[in-house]
Formats: sequence, structure tokens, C-alpha cells
Amino acid sequence: MQRRVFVRSGALALVTMGLSPSFLRRTAMGMELPLAAKGKVLICLFQRGAADALNVVVPHGERAYYNLRPNIAIPAPLRGTGAAGSTGAAAAAIDLDGFFGLHPSLAPLKPIWDAGMLAPIHAVGSPSTTRSHFDAQDYMESGTPDAKGTSDGWLNRYLATSGTCEQCAPTPFRAVAMTPQTPRILEGTAPAVAMNSLEEFAVRSGGGDQTARLEALYRTGSADLIHGTGQEMFEAVKMLRTANPTQYQPQNGAEYPKSQFGQRLKQIAQLIKSKVGLEIAFADVGGWDTHVNQGGATGQLAQRLDDFAKSIAALTSDLGDGLENVVILTMSEFGRMARQNGNGGTDHGHAGAMFVIGGSVKGKKVYGKWPGLSPEQLYEGRDLALTTDFRSVFSEIATKHLGATNLSAMFPGFNSPARLGLLG
Repeated sequence: MQRRVFVRSGALALVTMGLSPSFLRRTAMGMELPLAAKGKVLICLFQRGAADALNVVVPHGERAYYNLRPNIAIPAPLRGTGAAGSTGAAAAAIDLDGFFGLHPSLAPLKPIWDAGMLAPIHAVGSPSTTRSHFDAQDYMESGTPDAKGTSDGWLNRYLATSGTCEQCAPTPFRAVAMTPQTPRILEGTAPAVAMNSLEEFAVRSGGGDQTARLEALYRTGSADLIHGTGQEMFEAVKMLRTANPTQYQPQNGAEYPKSQFGQRLKQIAQLIKSKVGLEIAFADVGGWDTHVNQGGATGQLAQRLDDFAKSIAALTSDLGDGLENVVILTMSEFGRMARQNGNGGTDHGHAGAMFVIGGSVKGKKVYGKWPGLSPEQLYEGRDLALTTDFRSVFSEIATKHLGATNLSAMFPGFNSPARLGLLG
């Protein structure tokens, strides 16, 4: 049997599972899967296509920004009496610290900033010089820039090397991706589950015929596919069915967008609340490759950011006090060129921006050393320069939030990660 097992109902993929015979043997022998201490959860959100960092976290305090982008720059926050309620304020950057601001479509994230739970990181990304989407995404998910031979993802290496938890029961839902296939970041020897939706997984698998097929899949496997593990998977399906995904009601007034991204974050919240042992959750969203007609305060990028912000804001509201044990990390493979192009867009760049959100986050601060946008400060004369390696962010969250101890295995060759102090 392949490491990934596809269970299908007609043409619809119900679930993609990352399974290895060694994992099945360990579980069958009674060894317990390690989970993060005290129920900690990391949610990774990948913005595929290279989000424009300069229009997401706007350096409105730098004149060069406006010189480089005469048509697509986000206006500086209005100042003076009545500015906040004026018509122009809706199109202006939302001030954070007098120098940086959020794109106006990210307004749903401002209350999270005000609560001290949002930490943007600027001029962050991969030290690789590639401008290829495919390669840059691969390097960010593998955690090994410019090393194309890496076979697994850095989150899977965390799962494979983290310590055991005596109180933790085995669960197939330790790592879940709300994606049709296992993402690169979760590929590897440690088990992971990928699914289009909880409804497909729990309800369609919960029908009598599909339930029987799911049990039979494990009962008739090779010698490595022990029936006990199949039964645990079957029990997990029943657990999700009991949670009744189709009837889930978000809490605290949270309203998720109807978009695919919004609904996937809603389902991540449900998994967390269902207490099925979730430790790592992953979702991605495309549409960030804005070469043409990017727009400024309105337009293509603004629409994408609107859905992105509303989805994340709904997730944080829905989790409520549970956000104390959750860290949300956003990422994109690289940023975009500092100067707008002739098509009203931006081409592939270098450094980008990330958001870190959570109850333990030391927010209300924009992290990372700002390199400037003057001609002599730009990378290769055209891009925002890199000052923070993405592995510094990943390793800090892995150690401070998840309790990882084997960073050399997670990020081979990265020996001196700088600490930003993101988490309390």
C-alpha cells in the first residue's frame, strides 16, 4: 500500500492520509504518539503566489515607497481632527506604530493588534535568490533553502522528532491539512491527514457503505497494516461524526466568509474544539501573483486581503479563550518587486512579510530590521532586502510554542537562528 491512501466516493476524494508502516507498527505495539505539551496548536496558513509585502504591511513613513509606486501605493494614514471618520480614511493605511500600517482591507485584524496578539514581521523570507514560485514554495515548506534534494517538510520533521507525551493517546488527527493532497510541509515519515473538508471526511465516510469500506481498507492491508490501527482510524471517524460538522455553530459572534479559505479555517476551529488531538493544522490560499492590475487600496489585492483578514478574524473570535494555546502563522514564498511595473502590478521579488497571531504572542510591534527602500538599499537594485531568515521565525515558534528541542533535525545546516522574541 502507498504511504498516502485515497478513499473515494465516486470522483470525490474523501481523505488523503500520510501513513508509514513504521508508524502503524509503533501504534499497534502500544507506543503513544507525542503531542505538544498542554494542548498547544500551531496553524500555518500559506499565501501561495507571493503576496506583496509592501502593500500588506505598508511602510507609509518612508518617502521612497511612494516614489516607487505612484499608482498602487497605499495612502498614508490621515492625521488631524476627524481623520479617522473621513472618507479618505477608508482608502488609507491603518496606522500601527507611526511608520508601518496595514492595508485598509486588513481592518479586521486591527482589533487583534490592539489586543496585543498580532505581530507582523517585515523583510522576512528565504535567503535563496530564486524567483520561481515552485522552488521558493518548496524551500519554505522543506525548510532547506536551495536544497532541492530534501524529501520531507519541516513540520513533518518536527512531528517525527518531538518527544513523547505520557498522557497522550494515539490520534490520526495530530497533523491535519485542509487541502486535497498532503502539502509539502507535512510530507515525511510522520503521519498526517489531508482532507477537502470535515463534511466529506466525517459524513460521507460515516455512511454505512463508506464506513464498511474504511474498516475493510485497514483489515485487508499488508502485514504492516495492523487491524488495531484501522480500528483507531474508524473510531476517529465516529468521533468527528459525533461532533456533527454540518451543524457546527461558531462562537463569540464569529462570522466566517463563505469562501473556501474561510470555511477551512472554520473547520480547523471545529477540530480544535472537538479535542481530537490536533497539534498542527495547515491551510493555503492562492491568488497572490499580482503581475497585472494589482490595485492599491481597492482592486485585486484588496479583495484577496479582505477575505484573508475576515477569515482569520473569525477564527480568532471563534476560538475565544482557546487562542491562549494557539499560534497562527502566515507565510508566502517571497515578496514582490518594490517598484510597480508597467501593467499596474508588481513582479516577483525577494523578502516578504509574515503575521504571527495568538494569545502568547508579544504583539503591538512590527518585528524585523527594516532595510529601507532607497536605491542603494534594495536587493539587486529592485527588491525589499532580506533581514530575517524564515527559519528564525519557524524555529522560534517551534521551540517556544510547541516545545521542540531538536532544531538541528528540523532545520539542518541552520546553526545560529536569531531570536525575535515573538512569544511570551
